[in-house]
Amino acid sequence: MNRFVVDASIALAWCFDDEGDTYAESVLKCIPSHRLLVPSLWSLEVSNALLMSERKGRTQSADTARAVALLEALPIDTDERTSVKAMNEILFLARAYKLTAYDASYLELSLREGVPIATLDDDLRSACKKANATVFQADVSSL
Repeated sequence: MNRFVVDASIALAWCFDDEGDTYAESVLKCIPSHRLLVPSLWSLEVSNALLMSERKGRTQSADTARAVALLEALPIDTDERTSVKAMNEILFLARAYKLTAYDASYLELSLREGVPIATLDDDLRSACKKANATVFQADVSSL
């Protein structure tokens, strides 16, 4: 089965109605024929964004519960080597491409596993191009 890295920006677009995006929706439609790959920090990053949304009054705990249920139902493989790579490869990529260490973890995982990344983050997309990583191509015309 094919795999691709999915970052928090894509996952959060699936969780928040007001962040609807055709690319993110098309990525979601590809999931039946793919498995998702995420660095070990992904669940913390997504959970924090959901929590901050609640604290700011943008969403309620019931919205968060629905988002968590959606995400937990997805075929996600969590890479447990993220922390091992953090002090060297990820730090190097973050410096080289002016990314946060969090975003560099997605790039490192994509490069190491040889799979594309689905992201809405412009800086990460730019870094992918420079690092010869592939951005996942989902068919937005089918929406």
